[in-house]
Amino acid sequence: MTKTVAVIGTRGYPSYYGGFETAVRKLAPYLADEGWDVTVYSRQASTLPDDPTRDPRINVVNTRGIESKSLSTLTFGFWGVLGAAQAKPDVALIMNVANCFWLPLLKARGIPTLVNVDGMEWEREKWGRVAKAIFRAGARAAALWADVLVYDAVEIGRLWKQIFKRDGLFIPYGGDEREELPVPEGLNRREYALMVARLVPENTVDDFLIAAERLAADHDVVLVGSTGYGGEFDERARELDAKLERFHWLGHVSDDDRLHALWQHAGAYFHGHTVGGTNPALVQAMACAAPIVATDTPFNNEVLAGSGEIVQISAQDIERKIRELLTDPERQEQLSAAALERSRASYSWSYVNSLYEGALEDLRHVRRSRSVGTRI
Repeated sequence: MTKTVAVIGTRGYPSYYGGFETAVRKLAPYLADEGWDVTVYSRQASTLPDDPTRDPRINVVNTRGIESKSLSTLTFGFWGVLGAAQAKPDVALIMNVANCFWLPLLKARGIPTLVNVDGMEWEREKWGRVAKAIFRAGARAAALWADVLVYDAVEIGRLWKQIFKRDGLFIPYGGDEREELPVPEGLNRREYALMVARLVPENTVDDFLIAAERLAADHDVVLVGSTGYGGEFDERARELDAKLERFHWLGHVSDDDRLHALWQHAGAYFHGHTVGGTNPALVQAMACAAPIVATDTPFNNEVLAGSGEIVQISAQDIERKIRELLTDPERQEQLSAAALERSRASYSWSYVNSLYEGALEDLRHVRRSRSVGTRI
């Protein structure tokens, strides 16, 4: 009997925008290998239909929606849920609590749901008051209507238990361990600082840019990422790139080889994320054996477990710690080995995908049991 799953709430397949999109790119082919018929509800403008790595077994359904900072998740999510409710798969995987307002549509059709709640989205500074309220309400909807919740960090699970009184499954993100790639053009191995992040306040972008301007006096500094919608941080990054010979702003990088090479050969990778759980960029940096400097948060400490340097959130401390690491080759190699060991032990995609597949299979059996009970 064919097993069917709908994936709702990401920009689609294949897409390279963020953590959810990377997870779907890894998970969808894995599920197909395990005998699942996979349908991913997508935003047409955010996917690459001619991507040579696209798995032809994955069904892609492009949905309508409003492409804007505040309405895209809600509107694309609604049409994705509506499409899945009509198709009636065995189970649905929902990414992001902002899509959970529509869970009753799936529940009414008897479709069990596995919901990845992401982080504490309502705490992110990039959102205004109304958006934060919507995410908080979406979290309550997830706690009320989802069959099973997924937390990507143990700390997120603890907070959800405290706030919403719901248990769930811990399933983190994975990283790709790669063969050694060429050193990126114009850079030298272990001689540059790197940051890979969406340019939003909670990723410590302001302090990093201040530190980067000072560091670029005698070290190369590479910044990967953008806001996605333009704004102050993009402008500041653009100005530094134009003004400083050794500051390099690359914007969004969708080429995995290029991005992984930057991590592999960095002398110090700065991870400034302060809100959320297990961050995909941090996990991938570990898989690429980057020497890591990360902000002191429960989430970063949980993921690194001592395999990286921890820094306080201030431009002065960030500059000091990165500068120290860039001039200490022995410490770089110690941290590189520790990060890779931690990645192999707890954050491989094969492990992550197997956890998702097991959770979906369990839900499928629950649905079949309900159906049998209904017939009796």
